[in-house]
Amino acid sequence: MPFGCLTLGEKKDYNSPSEVTDKYDLGQVVKSEEFCEIFRAKDRNTLKMYTCKKFNKKDGRKVRKAAKNEIMILKMVKHHNILQLVDAFETKKEYFIFLELATGREVFDWILDQGYYSERDTSNVMRQVLEAVAYLHSLKIVHRNLKLENLVYFNRLKHSKIVISDFQLAKLENGLIKDPCGTPEYLAPEVIGRQRYGRPVDCWAIGVIMYILLSGNPPFYDDGDEEDSDSRDKNLFLKILSGDYEFDSPYWDDISDSAKTLVASLMEVDQDQRLTAQEAIAHEWISGNAASDKNIKDGVCAQIEKNFAKAKWKKAVRVTTLMKRLRASEQGDTGASGLAAGATGGPPDPNMPGGSLLAASIKTALSEKAADAQTSTIPSLPQPPAARPEEQQQQAQQQQQARCNGDVPQMLPQRKGY
Repeated sequence: MPFGCLTLGEKKDYNSPSEVTDKYDLGQVVKSEEFCEIFRAKDRNTLKMYTCKKFNKKDGRKVRKAAKNEIMILKMVKHHNILQLVDAFETKKEYFIFLELATGREVFDWILDQGYYSERDTSNVMRQVLEAVAYLHSLKIVHRNLKLENLVYFNRLKHSKIVISDFQLAKLENGLIKDPCGTPEYLAPEVIGRQRYGRPVDCWAIGVIMYILLSGNPPFYDDGDEEDSDSRDKNLFLKILSGDYEFDSPYWDDISDSAKTLVASLMEVDQDQRLTAQEAIAHEWISGNAASDKNIKDGVCAQIEKNFAKAKWKKAVRVTTLMKRLRASEQGDTGASGLAAGATGGPPDPNMPGGSLLAASIKTALSEKAADAQTSTIPSLPQPPAARPEEQQQQAQQQQQARCNGDVPQMLPQRKGY
């Protein structure tokens, strides 16, 4: 019986595998993801098609946690822009999650197939995403992994709705959230800095998505050696921490000032000044007539094909490895290692991208932000030991690298709380 096995505090009442196969005909594996395998499934009675996600318990605690978490969150939500839960089973060896089947394309593919693509098209996509996220945030749910790959058209009709999928990392904001997770290029500064975070991380990711859809480029990216992933990730994180992105020419020449204002307000480094999802919906570029109708397809598509053709930009295995590196040990040492502990919550991890240099740069960037802010909900970071003259010179260089380039307008000096 679906859901019956999920009652807390009682002895497990597992479903038998036959309960799953008697009700659903499972097809071949469509795709293998980080935590699960995805199938097409047909209800044997109604013949209706669904998506089935199968999680194997033997694959480890994180897989089991992801499955239980996704079921719990999806049972709480019902919104037309969120892929809905249909059924769930837990056997002794597996979890099965049955979802609505989205037969449309990913947003990238949809853009490439259009003959005409404008800001208004992007505004329509972003409005639907913002409405779904505002709904989640009203329930104090943080998605934590919003990215373009998790936005799909529900069907192939001309005016199909957008739906958000993949709630394995979603979490209720009912306490302190500090564990880093998500996809590197969409991570908010407070996640990288191992600071308290919550719903604003989703708004940052929405800003990244909007930036990409309007220009075809990611706002934060390092073109370093593909083989030197540590150095590339270090540079990427430094740019995110300092909000180091530009509305560079010629990609943004035809984009309205209103669109740039909204992007900058969503990608505000200070999470307490960042626009909320509900505030973004009220922005003139979303709810008004500020979005331009000019065709930007050629420029956007050229950049999409250039930047995102390689393995959908990032492979899941790299995300997993990177997030493991970010989870530094909480057992800190003193002295030189104290610098990294203040930024990452533990001693320097030799496997972490950039090692202690990245930790020091995180420390520098966050300290500058804290000094500039009159009020902040981010806990104070411990001070590093006094640096020698040569270390001071190195830190000064790191500070210069970490500063925002100044090209991004600073919006919304006061922020309404959630």
